[in-house]
Amino acid sequence: MGIEKAVIPVAGAGTRLLPATKSQPKEMLPVGRKPVVQYVVEELVAQGLRKILFITGRKKRSIEDHFDKDPELVRMLTESGNNGLLEQLEYEKAEVSFFYVRQGLPLGLGHAIGCAEDFVGDEPFVVALGDTIMQPTESPTLVHRLIQSHLSHKSNCTLAVCEVPEDEVNRYGIVKPKLEEEEEFEAETLVEKPAKGEMASRYAIAARYVFNPNIFEAIRRTPPGMGGEIQITDAIGVLLQMGGKVRCLKLGPGEKRYDIGNHQAYFRAFVDFALMDEEYGYTVRQYLQRKLRGFE
Repeated sequence: MGIEKAVIPVAGAGTRLLPATKSQPKEMLPVGRKPVVQYVVEELVAQGLRKILFITGRKKRSIEDHFDKDPELVRMLTESGNNGLLEQLEYEKAEVSFFYVRQGLPLGLGHAIGCAEDFVGDEPFVVALGDTIMQPTESPTLVHRLIQSHLSHKSNCTLAVCEVPEDEVNRYGIVKPKLEEEEEFEAETLVEKPAKGEMASRYAIAARYVFNPNIFEAIRRTPPGMGGEIQITDAIGVLLQMGGKVRCLKLGPGEKRYDIGNHQAYFRAFVDFALMDEEYGYTVRQYLQRKLRGFE
């Protein structure tokens, strides 16, 4: 049995990126040629996921508009012979169905994922955070490896992890391994944003998950944490207490996470993707070299 359903939470307010996010979702901020969330969708579609649910909130309508087909725009570009711009709309042709549900109240990532229960039914599913780009996107990607591990180990939850500096541990959900292996391991405990010295691990959850439907029962059993929010890290901890198996895959060589959560991370992502652009990357590199010489 494969997995064909994915959930993309995009309901967060994005306050750390104000004022850019005052009137638009952070997931729609451009990184290179595309908005952040388009990279996420293309990553999932490339792995055969054909039903995608967005968990949205206030001021997120532009995400729905972006993934709607726009025949008028296509007709205009076709009539004008602008084939270059037409190629930029190739994502509209993907054989994928999009669904949308509003979270309603901003009660945390765990609560947002819980809103997908009716969509998921009794099937395993992927969760990909809509404000985080993973590179590379060509097959087989991190999501492909997560799905394969999840099914082969018959896990209840499989999540991606990456090592972070010790002074950044308190910014992430952190996983402590039972017994560390070369590429993946089984989780012993998880803590959301632990205090310094609280966790003997630097493995941060890296924005990609595979769940079985019993995560929804774990979410219901999870009490709200700081700010009254239900954190998915805490819910996975409850899943462990319920006897569930949770496995973690480390990001592999060449795999990189771009978490578009603050201005510094956004600037870095934009620069990296501009430098990788097949058409303009060379001229961007030349421009940056000239600018940097001015700071010497």
